[in-house]
Amino acid sequence: MATQGQALQLVGLLESELIRRRCGIDRNNDYYRGKQPLKFASKDFAKFHGDRYRDFSDNWVQVVADSPVERLTVTGFQAADEQRADKDLWRVWQVNGLDADSQLGFLGAVNSARSFVLVWGNPDDEEMPEVTFEDAAQCVVVYEPGSRRRRRAGLKRWQDGNRDFATLYLPGELWKFERPLARQDKTPQMADVDEELRTWEPRELGDEPNPQPNPMGVVPLVELPNKPMLVEEPISDVSGVVAMQDAINLVWAQLFTASDYASFPQRVVLGAERPMIPKLNSAGEIIGKQPVDLDKFAIDRVAWITGKDAKIAEWQAANLTAYTGIIEVAVGHLAAQTRTPQHYLIGKMANLSGDALLAAETGLVKRVDEKKLWFGQALREVARLILLARGEDAKAKAMRAGAVLWADSESRSHAQMADALLKLKQLGFPFEWLALRYGLTPTEVADVVAMREREAEMDPVAEISRMMAEQPAPPGGEGDDAEDETGPPGVAA
Repeated sequence: MATQGQALQLVGLLESELIRRRCGIDRNNDYYRGKQPLKFASKDFAKFHGDRYRDFSDNWVQVVADSPVERLTVTGFQAADEQRADKDLWRVWQVNGLDADSQLGFLGAVNSARSFVLVWGNPDDEEMPEVTFEDAAQCVVVYEPGSRRRRRAGLKRWQDGNRDFATLYLPGELWKFERPLARQDKTPQMADVDEELRTWEPRELGDEPNPQPNPMGVVPLVELPNKPMLVEEPISDVSGVVAMQDAINLVWAQLFTASDYASFPQRVVLGAERPMIPKLNSAGEIIGKQPVDLDKFAIDRVAWITGKDAKIAEWQAANLTAYTGIIEVAVGHLAAQTRTPQHYLIGKMANLSGDALLAAETGLVKRVDEKKLWFGQALREVARLILLARGEDAKAKAMRAGAVLWADSESRSHAQMADALLKLKQLGFPFEWLALRYGLTPTEVADVVAMREREAEMDPVAEISRMMAEQPAPPGGEGDDAEDETGPPGVAA
């Protein structure tokens, strides 16, 4: 068991790691929300037009991040050597609202390179642990040296009101700390004093001990990595899009500027003096001359030109399609680099067949399957923690080699899906497996199976006929024709 000093030292180290990660997380979240400053502009362009396009963004980051998340749907958990999904685990998943919150967790991992899941017992209901998805800006997990799975400690740090809170999770216990929130309106001297006073102190909550024991025996904070690496940190799907997104925004800003200044033919008068008009005083007497307001010519579209050498020249309008062509190429690069289908980004209706659409989405489907592999490994550990929190050690051990059930990653029409499942049925695949492939959750499959059984009880003759119709034809011929040719056994034809 760690001492309070050791726990505080560990909190400080983990908090430093959180602060280091925070810059990239905040940037990716801003880009996802469309808060994208104008980048790559020349000094002159930024000087005259930077503020003009400060709040503009052609946000492709959100499309790239959302495209895999909308295909990540957990449908159940199945322990090793079990034939069906675990109903108790699914009930915990549903009661904690994780069918919706899991989407937030997956999106957080795609944007921030990781998200977390916290599992802890519920003192009011021992069979219903509390499970929450946590943001990467608030949590950090440290692993045993040389391991990417054995968790040594975990920290969650957050702000509420005028206080900072931190909970340190260790395999044997957890510590809770708090401190005052630093104010931003202080002089440097007072800020130094305030920092000395802002030390973590144990957080006392009534009769709850601090530290309190961890009955699960493992760190209950699980990391969901996005694109993990063998040595380096996991990679966000957004971080590789930021540079191209900045380039697209700049080209749009230049296109808008060119459209404002040079989208119409520009005419200039040569060989003539600027038109002058008399300048009058209050009595109507001419006291001088003043230039004509040229804005009036632009509005009235009429100008009087005098002089024998006067003539009009013209500049052609700017070719704005050059800008749109660059943008289309940039968006195409985004599609290729992130494996996002072109029809997600271009925004045009495409008259493609079902097979062509499946081929166009192959890259996205493989990208989703990759995320299912890594997220599924973490969620399998979450399921094990839930069982440990419920005191079901045997099932928790079986869940280590279990599986997470997902909805199909591919988009298919009902006709295509029904045709494929019918062929699989003819090959002998069982109904429950086919129902899962169709997209039903294990709970829905159990309900459908029960409905089929009730129908069979109500009309057994129809059920027998259906089963006989589904039997494959015997080899060597069909029906009575084969028997008529040869005759009964022992009788010559």
